[in-house]
Amino acid sequence: MILTAASRALADLFAPEVRGVFWKVLGLTLLALAALWLGLREVFMDVIMPWVTPYLPDLPAWAGWLTFVAGLLAALGLAAALAMLIAPISAIVAGFFLDDAAEIIEKRDYPDEAPGVALPLGQSIWSSVQFFLVVVAANILALFLLLVPGVNLVIFFLVNGYLIGREYFEFAASRHLGVEGARQFRRSNRGAVMLAGLMVALFLFIPILNLLTPLFAAATMIHLHKALRTTSPAVR
Repeated sequence: MILTAASRALADLFAPEVRGVFWKVLGLTLLALAALWLGLREVFMDVIMPWVTPYLPDLPAWAGWLTFVAGLLAALGLAAALAMLIAPISAIVAGFFLDDAAEIIEKRDYPDEAPGVALPLGQSIWSSVQFFLVVVAANILALFLLLVPGVNLVIFFLVNGYLIGREYFEFAASRHLGVEGARQFRRSNRGAVMLAGLMVALFLFIPILNLLTPLFAAATMIHLHKALRTTSPAVR
């Protein structure tokens, strides 16, 4: 069921009908990440470095290579911070287009079923903001664990898998069951939702494609929700 949902979602991701949403999400996410990179760099160079420099010892000429090493470590640190923010940034950008994608996928793959109804704009924005804040907090935790080899990747994978499963399954289900109904349905299928979330979280480790994780997650959970409802007569 989960593999089928993921494979159908992957096909949807590159389908002609979804291509417009695909390029909007990819382009705007890249622009947002570029702006964030420039912002982080400016903060580091113009705020952090002037504050730290007076406390650094004067290095002899032969130790000038240490400056290069420090600059390299700083660049790697900024890159790591940006990598940890890919998930929340792409989520908030894609959040503006997920209902469009969901409508296309439902009409394309389930033409004989009643279409879902998008949440009110205000409620949808508030939900996206809440998810953004939770994902940022979780990835900051993972960032602090960077010095513990292996553990940080496990925490990053598990936390993002859980959050992706919860958020995007409830998004897909709420179009048909409402917010509270979607939450209850997700809890009653938490095992399948968690496994699907972990599968989608693997996307986060694939460069470039990880920018499309929210779109892939939404499509996967739409198919998973449809499949689970066939085995839950009470919510058909």
